[in-house]
Amino acid sequence: MKNRIIHAFAGTIILLSLALSVYVSQNWLWLTTFVGANLLQSSITNWCLLDTILTKLGVKD
Repeated sequence: MKNRIIHAFAGTIILLSLALSVYVSQNWLWLTTFVGANLLQSSITNWCLLDTILTKLGVKD
């Protein structure tokens, strides 16, 4: 369950920031870069801040 939430959250933020970069300002691409970097970091270290937050909120695997 947590993995689905994490993937949905990351995908939503990426798509939202891409839309904002087209319609508002290209500076929103920095948010896309940040999310992508966090996904890469998570794949290397096997640690994700959102996973920790969801665990503390009581969301089960």
